[in-house]
Amino acid sequence: MLHPLIYLSALSLLAGADEYQSATVSSVLNISSCPTTFYGQTYQQIYVNFTSETLSICFNDFYNPQTRGDCVVGPQAKIDSVLLGISTRDSYTENGLMSRVPTIKNRLECYLVLYMYHGTSATVFHMGNFGTQTTLGLGTFIYDSVEFESQVNGSIVDSWNFTYSTFADISRCRYSGQMYKPGTSVVLSSSGSCLNVSCNETAALSIQPITDNSSSTVTTITDSTPTCTVTGPTVMDLKGQVNSVQDRCAYSLMSAPSLPDFLVLGNFQERRRKDVSFLDSVTLRLDGSGVLIHLEQGGRVRLDDTTLNLNSSTQLVHGVELSKDQTGVTAKVSLSNYTTSVFFDGYTAQISLTGPGLLSHISGLCGNSSSSLGEVRLPNYSVSGCEIQYNDTADSTINCTTMTERCNLLKESPFTTCNSLIDPQPYVTACTNTLCKYPAVDGLSCQFLKAYSRVCSLQNNKTVGDWWSKAGCSPLQAFCQNRTCSPHEFCGQRTDGGETRCFCRALFASTYTSTNTLGGPTVCSQNSASLSLVGCLLEDKGIDYSTLHLNDQTCRGRMDEQTHMVTFSFNGSNTCGAVVTTNGSQIIYKNTITNQNSSSDIITRHDQVYVDFSCVQTQPDIKTMSFTIKDSSVIVHVTSGAWSYILTMKAYTDAKRTDAVQPSTEVQLDQRIWVELKTDGLDGSLVAMVTDSCWATSEPCANPADQTVKVEGNGRGTSNYFTFNMFQFTGNSGDIYLHCKLQLCVKQNNSCVPVCNGASRRRRSFRPEDEAAAFITMAWTH
Repeated sequence: MLHPLIYLSALSLLAGADEYQSATVSSVLNISSCPTTFYGQTYQQIYVNFTSETLSICFNDFYNPQTRGDCVVGPQAKIDSVLLGISTRDSYTENGLMSRVPTIKNRLECYLVLYMYHGTSATVFHMGNFGTQTTLGLGTFIYDSVEFESQVNGSIVDSWNFTYSTFADISRCRYSGQMYKPGTSVVLSSSGSCLNVSCNETAALSIQPITDNSSSTVTTITDSTPTCTVTGPTVMDLKGQVNSVQDRCAYSLMSAPSLPDFLVLGNFQERRRKDVSFLDSVTLRLDGSGVLIHLEQGGRVRLDDTTLNLNSSTQLVHGVELSKDQTGVTAKVSLSNYTTSVFFDGYTAQISLTGPGLLSHISGLCGNSSSSLGEVRLPNYSVSGCEIQYNDTADSTINCTTMTERCNLLKESPFTTCNSLIDPQPYVTACTNTLCKYPAVDGLSCQFLKAYSRVCSLQNNKTVGDWWSKAGCSPLQAFCQNRTCSPHEFCGQRTDGGETRCFCRALFASTYTSTNTLGGPTVCSQNSASLSLVGCLLEDKGIDYSTLHLNDQTCRGRMDEQTHMVTFSFNGSNTCGAVVTTNGSQIIYKNTITNQNSSSDIITRHDQVYVDFSCVQTQPDIKTMSFTIKDSSVIVHVTSGAWSYILTMKAYTDAKRTDAVQPSTEVQLDQRIWVELKTDGLDGSLVAMVTDSCWATSEPCANPADQTVKVEGNGRGTSNYFTFNMFQFTGNSGDIYLHCKLQLCVKQNNSCVPVCNGASRRRRSFRPEDEAAAFITMAWTH
C-alpha cells in the first residue's frame, strides 16, 4: 500500500502532466520536451527495463553491467505497466522539490514522473530539470526498505537505502569525460597549455585558459593533492568516482605512459566470506618487471622474496623511499617530473600524486575506476581461477539500517570540517555496500572512517578532529601491526577483546569444512606416517595445538612458522604408541591425535579431540614371475598406498647365500640349492614375513599339492630361506617351477613363528588367512 502523502503527491504530478507516454517491460521513452541532465550529461531519451534481477532506468542504452552506462538501478520488482508524465514548471512542485533538496538554487524548468505499477502498488521515479541542476526522486511501496544506486559509466556514484521515498541533488559538471562536483576548480594540462576548469555551485561549467599575465585567476584553483583510496573491495579514483572489485585477482591501480617502468598493482583476496573481496597487498613494480616491492599485512615489506626491516627512518631501496611507523608503511618514488606516494596499513591503500597535468594521463583503477575490470586485470600476477565469483548465504545478523547510519557519520561532525574539500558520499557508498553484506568485524566499521580522515589530511593539511572517540574506534594505529599470516590466512580480530590472530580464508577453509576435517590427508612414506592439521582451523575451534599429542604423550605436533600447519608423525624407530593390526589383507598402523592425557581422565573442561590416522601395507598381490637359468632372481614390487616394499626370490649354491646362481651357472642333479625369500622396506620390529609353504611343479600353475620343502628362519623377520636338492620330474625333461606362498604377520603381542604338526605342516591360529596369501614363482629350465 502506498504511503498516503507520497501516493497523493505522485498522483497530482501525473494528473497535471502536459504529456503522457505508456511503456512495456522494456521500452525507450522520448523526453526531448524536457531534456534532463544526469550527473552533468544531458539526455533526451530514457531506457526502462525490468528483469528478474534488476529494475533499471538508463539514459544512453538499456542496462548492461558490461557497457558502462549512465543508469539508476534497483532490485528486481514486479511491474505490470509503466506511465510517463512530463510537465512544465509549476510553483507547487518547485517549492516542494527545493524544500526537500536545499542545494537547488535555479528555477524549475520542467519535470518528469515515471510511474511503474503493480496492482495497487507502484515504484515512482522523478527528475526535476532546474537548468544546470537536477533533482532525483525515488519512491517505492513494493518493499519495506529498498536500495537504489546511480551509476555513471558503470561506476557507482551514489546509493540510497530508504523506506517510502528519497530525494537527492545529482548536479555535476562533466568535461573531457571526467565528472566534477559543484564548487570544484582544477587545473588541467592540454596540448602544452593549462586550463582552469571550474564547476560552480549551480553546476555551471567554466573553462578558461591560464596565461602568464592571468595569474590572478589561479587563486581560485583548489590546492590539493589528488589521492586514490582503495579500501575493502572499493576503489575511489583520483576523480572521486567509485568502482568495486568482485573477485580475487591482481589489478593495475596506477600506471602512466610517461612512466613506462613503473606500475602500482593491488592484490585482492577473500576473508571470512567467499563473495566479498578485500585489498590484501600492494605491489610496486620497478624497472619493467625486474624489481617488485610488496607492501603486505602486518607492516611487512618484501623486496622480491626478501623481507625488509623498516622503521620510521627512511630507507632508499631501488630509488624508492620506504618507511614504517605505527600507522602503516609509506613508499615514495620520484620519476621524471612526478612523485607518487603509496601508503598501506594492511587494509587501506592511499596513492597520492604530484606532477604537471598528471591526472589526464593516469590509467588503471585509480586513473579511471570506470574502466572495465577485464582491461586492468593482471593475469601474470594473479592465481589461476581468481576471476571465479561465489555466492554465500546472506548474513542474517547484519542490520543494514544500522550500518547505513554508521557510515553516514562521515557527513556529521567532526568530519564536516572536511566535507567541503572531499565529497564523503563515495566513502559512504563504499562503507554501506560493504557493511550491508559483510559483518562489521576486524575493525571494518572504522576502516572507511579512517580512510576518509587520512585523505582529508592530505588535502591542504586539513585534519579531522578526534573522530575516533565519537565513533568508538581505536586511535590511528595500523591494524594487526607486526603480525604475519600465511597466504591462506588473513589477520583479524578475536571475538573476545581486541587481540588479533590469523584466520583461515573462506575458500581455503571450505575444502576442509565441507568434509568436516581439520587437515590431512595422511602422508605415508617408507616406514613413516604423518598428518598435518591446519593451525587456523584449530584456533577456530578453540583448540590449542600445544596440548595435542599422539598415543605416546611425548610425541607432539610441530608448527611450521611460515604455513602455521601443525604436523604429527611416527615411524618404525619411534612408533609413538601406534597400534599395529591386520584385517587379513592389510597390515594397519594406526595412531591418534588427542588432547586427553590418559584414558583415566574422568572430567574435562575442554573440547575433546580425537583424530585417527593410519597407513597400511597390503599383503603382496598374487604374482607369478618365472625365469630360466638366464635370470638370477625374481623381484616383486608391492605397493600399498604410499607405503611399498620389495619381495625378492633368489637362488644360491652355498649355505651362507653368497654365491648366487647366475645365468651361466650350471646346476647338476642332486646339487644342493638355497633359495632366499627377502623383503626390503618392511619394519622388522613390527611385522614378519611368513612363508606358508613351498613346492615344485612341472607346470607354471602353482598347485600346492606337493609341500616338500623345509623353510628356515620362518616368521622371525622380514626374510627367510629354504633348501632343496636339484631334481627333475620322472619322464619329464622340461622346466621345473618352484612356488612359495607368503604372508605378512603382525609381531606386536604375537609370535609369527609357525608351529607345524609333522609332515602335514598345518597352520595354527596365529597364522593369517589363506585368502590373503600371495605367490612368487621361480622357473628353472634345462
